[in-house]
Amino acid sequence: MANEIIVGIGGAAGDGGASTGDNLSQSCARSGLNVYNYTSYQSLIRGGHSWIRLRISDAKVTNIGDQVSAMIALNQDSMDRHLPELKAGGICVYNGDKVKPGKAPEGVQLCPLPVFELAGKDALPIMQNTVALGALTRLIGLDFSALSSVFEHTFKKKPQVVEANITAAKAGFDFADKQYKPHATVLKKGGPKLAMVHGNNILAMGAANAGCTVYCAYPMSPATGILHWMASHGRDLGICVRQVEDEIGVANMTIGAGQMGVRAMCATSGGGFALMTEAIGMAGIMEIPVVMINVMRGGPSTGLPTKQEQGDLNQAIGASQGDFPRIIIAPLSIADCYTTMEESFNLADKYQCPVLVLSDLLMSEGHGTVEPAFLDRAFKIDRGEMIFEDNGKGESYYRYKNTPSGISPRVIPGTPNHLYVSATDEHDEDGVTISDVYTDPVIRKMMVDKRSRKMENVTKDFAPLKIEGDANADTVLVTYGSTWGVTSEAVERLNKEGIKVGHLSIKYLIPFQEKEVVALLKNKKKIIVVEMNKAGQFARHLRAETGITAHANIRKYDGEPFEPKHVVASVKEVLQGKDLIEVLSTESGWRTPHPPGPGVLSTGSVH
Repeated sequence: MANEIIVGIGGAAGDGGASTGDNLSQSCARSGLNVYNYTSYQSLIRGGHSWIRLRISDAKVTNIGDQVSAMIALNQDSMDRHLPELKAGGICVYNGDKVKPGKAPEGVQLCPLPVFELAGKDALPIMQNTVALGALTRLIGLDFSALSSVFEHTFKKKPQVVEANITAAKAGFDFADKQYKPHATVLKKGGPKLAMVHGNNILAMGAANAGCTVYCAYPMSPATGILHWMASHGRDLGICVRQVEDEIGVANMTIGAGQMGVRAMCATSGGGFALMTEAIGMAGIMEIPVVMINVMRGGPSTGLPTKQEQGDLNQAIGASQGDFPRIIIAPLSIADCYTTMEESFNLADKYQCPVLVLSDLLMSEGHGTVEPAFLDRAFKIDRGEMIFEDNGKGESYYRYKNTPSGISPRVIPGTPNHLYVSATDEHDEDGVTISDVYTDPVIRKMMVDKRSRKMENVTKDFAPLKIEGDANADTVLVTYGSTWGVTSEAVERLNKEGIKVGHLSIKYLIPFQEKEVVALLKNKKKIIVVEMNKAGQFARHLRAETGITAHANIRKYDGEPFEPKHVVASVKEVLQGKDLIEVLSTESGWRTPHPPGPGVLSTGSVH
């Protein structure tokens, strides 16, 4: 069994909870401990409730876990909301000068801190976070040296700030050491230091490593972190970074850069992606490689700007009008976001089409630990069939030549003796439009078929599929994208309980690995789709691509992520005869008044 603690840090936006969580995460990573960090917050600049959850373990972690057992309450609201969630053996650290606890669950230790005394009367109010973090560090068994090194790195240009934070944290550390018992689980130093990565940052880093030299965006949560990273590092890395006036301009500018032969990328969320869809069709008919990221959040319209959902699959599949090749990829984890960028740019160049990457808030705004060496390897860069210079043979150039593979050699504009027309109308092999005087139906069909043929071989470049868990089990959970991590852990738990379950996780959505999926699922007696939307978009996609109808569906769309216990409990209900389980986060912090029940609501029929 892993040695782990789940820590919650609650406060209002502006209280410094996020920085406290980041400092604790970095401290753990430097101690060789694995961390998964996720923040639930409101769409407010200041105020509103924020709740940071850190799962800290000496084993790899892929999700936020089930139940908080250690907590820092930065205000009264957080104390009132989350104290009832702590399990026996847990601790609650808080500013005893201003926060008053209610009745703690049995076996939970309350740890008030005299912050005014410990931090000094002239300390800034935000220093309560540092005092509390120092106390928590001691109570969960971490070395103070790792925390102090984080302060030294974070504030290295401000020596006085470093000293103030270390002093305040040490005061909390020493006070907790004398006054309170350690947490029931005491973390021990893990192996070598780990790297702490942010989902959006690692998408940006992956793009840079893949040779992206143009990045365009309009700020839209939860994709804005990619723009922040690019703006901070673009100049040093030779990346042209542009914040454009709107997402229509973003898409067109990015596609224009791709047309000129560079690797280009943009990112947004569902509302911004809606504005980009006409341009995506332009990239399709002009056969321009481009990578576009949609970091999904709760919709429709403005919806839930700061909450989790997987509701944009239909939007990506139907982006723009007409038939044209596109590739849709949904990374499985924070780490997978990095290598997905290598795949995405290579596929875009090879097949000369838009590649749409579906991330989501859980993954893009989450933090996780990886081995440092994971970030060091060089990516393979495959530009596909590219012409960089004239071969001097005087041959005619047909940009959209009707080849057996459907892939036509692409030239860098400006290359001598390689002129062609590039237009958004249907065209002949040399790019001349066919709809101005007489629309030749033979040419139209030929060009549609030519573009379509490119998709026939794409799946050969995809990683093969396999069933995790018990591959021979009659029951298989099928997921796509970020639900991989929580479902994998749920499947592991179920198998340990003697409930035989397998897990098939789909990363590549278009084109679909139809034959492989059918071969893996055709003899299964119970197929259960787990996804985060109301309509069961992936379940419908699975049926459309393979003819396989799931026997049951587990869905969540309340804005908060799945926890392993949700999936475990839902699978058990399915095996008892239910065919649709709609999961709701019902812990005290998520709903007022507190509802009864175990946290899983269910109905009896499929919608």
